[in-house]
Amino acid sequence: MIPLSFFNNFWLIQNLMVILSLNFMFMVSFSYFSGISLFLGFDFMSYLLILLSFWLGFLMLMASEKINKVKDFNNLFTLLLLMLILFLVLTFSSMNMFVFYLFFEASLIPTMIIILGWGYQPERIQAGVYLFFYTMMASLPLLLFIFYFYSKYFSLDFIFMNKNFNNLILYFMMNMVFFVKLPMFLVHLWLPKAHVEAPVAGSMILAGVMLKLGSYGLLRFMILFKEIGMKFNFILLNLSLMGGLLVSFLCIRQSDMKSLIAYSSVVHMGLMFSGLLTLNYWGMVGSLMMMIAHGLCSSGLFVLVNIYYERFFSRSLYINKGLMNIIPSLSLWWFLFVSSNMAAPPSLNLLSEIMLINSLISYSSLNMIFLAFISFFSAVYSLYLYSYSQHGKHYFGIYSFSSINLREYLILFLH
Repeated sequence: MIPLSFFNNFWLIQNLMVILSLNFMFMVSFSYFSGISLFLGFDFMSYLLILLSFWLGFLMLMASEKINKVKDFNNLFTLLLLMLILFLVLTFSSMNMFVFYLFFEASLIPTMIIILGWGYQPERIQAGVYLFFYTMMASLPLLLFIFYFYSKYFSLDFIFMNKNFNNLILYFMMNMVFFVKLPMFLVHLWLPKAHVEAPVAGSMILAGVMLKLGSYGLLRFMILFKEIGMKFNFILLNLSLMGGLLVSFLCIRQSDMKSLIAYSSVVHMGLMFSGLLTLNYWGMVGSLMMMIAHGLCSSGLFVLVNIYYERFFSRSLYINKGLMNIIPSLSLWWFLFVSSNMAAPPSLNLLSEIMLINSLISYSSLNMIFLAFISFFSAVYSLYLYSYSQHGKHYFGIYSFSSINLREYLILFLH
């Protein structure tokens, strides 16, 4: 597909991505490890995330029709998307620490170019710098840790990762980059910036897959720190739960719809991260499911905001009001995605959140306080987003708009 991106074949590439996703769906095997080659192979966790990458890949192409229409360097855009998906698939299917690190870092570059090249505001440069330096500064210690691991055990394969590093400095060297990628509260500042400045495809891949790189890395590498994890994880766990609560408060006062969704994904990742840190089975399975659920749900919400942005040229909640009067056929989709975002049944978010709540309460019943508040306030800001954008008196500066077409319904349905 990469040579095809030089020949203005936007829809051909997208259809090939669909075929690739369906092809990969049939490769599911419930064995422990499958598809092993020299240093690549996938188990069930990697399989789900690679499938998510392929799936969001063609949805990104579908959502970015405007780039193809106005010929805004569309060849370069498709090339970057294909490179990004290639890097992500190689990251998730890697079975060697250094190869994992290499593609983990390489996936940063196309994302940053997409934000810098197709973003909307001049502040996208600052957003790109934030994204780049937060991740780079935190990931250089990981490289040193990998060298240290190799000098100690003479192998970087995941199969030999049953060692035990009972050392706080090594713990932070290894995991800091994943905390930034998640993003953990206090190192989350790059995320809202990057989301607000990114084009819709950038937001979709950031929310859908890039945040999952961090949690995937933790699920893989936390086995090295079982002992110190039992002593130290509770600090990060409480920090994340408290941060989730504070960011929920921050969500309620956003006027930019994209910013609100970006902050709400920080809340979700805080819950997921704290469930992962309990190191029990409920938490692990729940966090994996939360990764998949949040990837699809958040990405769909960004698509919805972008549909409005392409019509009304604004993402402000003060202008996008009463849209049930203007575009009634999108209200159902808004309702479905917003209710999934606040973990209402029958969404996958609810199932994963129940698992995470179980794991956190079995860890300590005091977590109940934070969890109750986070669940309540995530319902509050989700309903705030829905009621403000759909109900009320619509803004009369909006004169005309084009109706929703089949492509956009298809994107939402596939999410």
